[in-house]
Amino acid sequence: MNAIEIRNLSKSFRGMYAVDHLDMTVPQGAIYGFIGENGSGKSTTMKLICGHLVADGGEVSLFEREHTDPGVRARVGALIENTGCFPGSSVYMNLKMQAINLGLENAEEEIRRVLSIVRMEENAHIKFKDCSLGMKQRIGIAMALLGEPLLLILDEPINGLDTDGMRIMREILLDITREYGCTVLISSHVLGELEKIATHYGIIRQGKMVMEISAADMDKRAQSFVSLKAPDMEGALSLLRTHYGKVCREGEYIRIYDVKNAEAISSLLLQNGYAISEIKQNKIGLEEYYIELMSGREGK
Repeated sequence: MNAIEIRNLSKSFRGMYAVDHLDMTVPQGAIYGFIGENGSGKSTTMKLICGHLVADGGEVSLFEREHTDPGVRARVGALIENTGCFPGSSVYMNLKMQAINLGLENAEEEIRRVLSIVRMEENAHIKFKDCSLGMKQRIGIAMALLGEPLLLILDEPINGLDTDGMRIMREILLDITREYGCTVLISSHVLGELEKIATHYGIIRQGKMVMEISAADMDKRAQSFVSLKAPDMEGALSLLRTHYGKVCREGEYIRIYDVKNAEAISSLLLQNGYAISEIKQNKIGLEEYYIELMSGREGK
């Protein structure tokens, strides 16, 4: 079963498409990384899924039911744009008010559960306005988790966080899917972090889906390369170009693409009098793959 199925979805503002006949499929249990530049239609798509906006046309299904169905709507949690918390109220009171708003009968139990998930048990008494950015984002996720949703929709929850904040957020999202069986749709510009947790990706541009791909398939498709440093970079580069098809200079490194034998490259350089200060095997990551895809160079 798929958690989200979108077919031919469109939304325009003042005659311009923000979402342009979009197709999208999010498998149940996935962490689906939704990627695109600013203005590509990510947030609009998320708002359409949540029912915050009304589409011009197309279909949105959640767990094989119409997304406006009250039964399935109650199992969707979302954090889009801001947490909607009261600054002068404590973390606990903000969660309590949301639990009351949702009509939860087991409010106290639910609040303890979500505070535990987001590692905020010791901070429940702190006023929201006194929380750090990372804490505020985690509170927003706790709010969205009230009522045990099957689907969690998060719009850029890790942007602006420091290294430790991103690590904690990463652990939380993995726990949500592994321990609670929740599907996560997450957008972010921090592609290096997204790459550590996502099981699937959807790449959107100008409101249209460019590509949907699993993390496993992307890893198979990503080009492998050997990168190295040498005291004589220009001499080494010239020699390597006579023996390998795709060789280029990337910053402080020389890259030799589509090769898996670093030892052969090392031997070639040493036999021709070129010392090596560093050599390693790599693969193109999500960010480079995305840049190449957007520039039309992917697969060339």
